[in-house]
Amino acid sequence: MRARGPAEGDSSGRLQRAARLLLARPLLVAGLTPDGEFRLVRTYAAELREWFDRETGWRLVADAQTIRLMKLTADPQDQTHPARDPKARTPFSRQRYVLTCLALAALERADGQITLGRLAEDVVLAAADPALAATGFTFALDRRERRADMVAVVRLLLHWGVLRRVAGHEDAYLGTSGDVLYDVDRRVIAGLLASSRGPSMIGDVAPDGRLAALTVEVVPDVEDARNRALRHRLTRLLLEQPVVYYDELTEAELAYLTSQRYAILNRITQLTGLVGEVRAEGVAMVDPADELTDVRMPAEGMQSHLTLLLAERIAAAGTAGAASAGGLRVSELHRHTRELARAHRSYWRKHATDPGAEVELVATALDALRALKLITVEPAEDPLVVARPAIARYSLAEPTIRETRTVAQGTQTAAR
Repeated sequence: MRARGPAEGDSSGRLQRAARLLLARPLLVAGLTPDGEFRLVRTYAAELREWFDRETGWRLVADAQTIRLMKLTADPQDQTHPARDPKARTPFSRQRYVLTCLALAALERADGQITLGRLAEDVVLAAADPALAATGFTFALDRRERRADMVAVVRLLLHWGVLRRVAGHEDAYLGTSGDVLYDVDRRVIAGLLASSRGPSMIGDVAPDGRLAALTVEVVPDVEDARNRALRHRLTRLLLEQPVVYYDELTEAELAYLTSQRYAILNRITQLTGLVGEVRAEGVAMVDPADELTDVRMPAEGMQSHLTLLLAERIAAAGTAGAASAGGLRVSELHRHTRELARAHRSYWRKHATDPGAEVELVATALDALRALKLITVEPAEDPLVVARPAIARYSLAEPTIRETRTVAQGTQTAAR
């Protein structure tokens, strides 16, 4: 049941809807976003700009064709929510991320229209740059897998609105039987990079430190500025992370959240409709409408069913006093998945019982649980999966025995 909140038709309800649309998709492009949704966010752009600037430090840029919320990540090292191929839903590899950057660089210099074949050639040329080659990166179109990487990048750019398909289809290019023509939207390209500093200002920084250098924010050493920076970081975490655990915060962040928790949570709830769930270990902003998440659990499908069952198993192993309270090895989860596949073979996909199928099934499930901050995986030859406190909601409770009492009119069951 959906939590009660402002009516969709009143001003506060419409502002809340606009904020939710923007949080769900920080880049809105006219023609790709439904007209009503785009107009709604444009209508409340001033109010949203003021709120996000004050509470998160994120800039909101809006014009007649694009609306972009410049969300600076609270954790540049977080790898649990990768970009995905919009069609296949496979996560992007490092190679695909590099190809995306090279493709955007090529498109920024391209004409107003370009073919997929020409874009791929430009990317191959850019990949041959000595500075990039020195890092070990190489790219060529000599195999179908490499063409598939290029197609996945183009699908993402289509999803963002960087490209608009004019003629042809990517499947034809993948099969070497045709090409595709696109319009290029440079306004979208110009608004893609969300950073606190321009790339030209980061100087001589090692490749593995460039992302942090792009997003670092200098805080003046005065109390008001420090408090504002703490409010921005904590609000970003609460809006972006499934759970904010207290043991992940610095001493200053924990002290500020402890003293300002009610005010911060109340402001988030008023704007977004998210409801704060406060526990001994941390805080989660729960969405009663189940819209503002890219990883749903539970959800439909065999993989989601398996993920839920594994979450129950891991939660049980993490219970105090359990024999395996230190965690479960991935090999144990493989064995458990094989047992589950046999038990549910009548309605799971047939390949679930194939030899070795459990390896990919468990890996996908663990990726989802890590993204929801329900587990950690400690690297080892046989990795150890350790439950985090929030996974307790998926544990099976002990059965409740109800007391039976006899009354004059018959037998009545009463719960204690």
